[in-house]
Amino acid sequence: MRDYLQLILHGREYEVFVVVLLDAQNRVLASEEMFRGTLTQTSVYPREVVRTALRHNAASVIFAHNHPSGVTEPSQADQLLTNNLKQALALVDIKVLDHFVVAGAAAVSFAERGLL
Repeated sequence: MRDYLQLILHGREYEVFVVVLLDAQNRVLASEEMFRGTLTQTSVYPREVVRTALRHNAASVIFAHNHPSGVTEPSQADQLLTNNLKQALALVDIKVLDHFVVAGAAAVSFAERGLL
């Protein structure tokens, strides 16, 4: 998954937020670029993420976004967004498995860092 996300987000000059939607066996149902922003930020709307996950009948999701600055370190805003999305999706029994921050050729996993 990390390689795929690095491939689709590498080299973007603006922030992009992607949701990978998975079935109950963690097979990919779809991958959607949901939001596009500026050089330093993207507005993400939990309602739209929940709606998309329900439309695909997803059991779980993986989030990813890029940092055009080249810094992979998740910001406090990234952590807050992830927690908000996790809470919203939990209401409809959809799990958040991970959130990747991609910058250059590197990617940081929230799950590996214990941030989920």
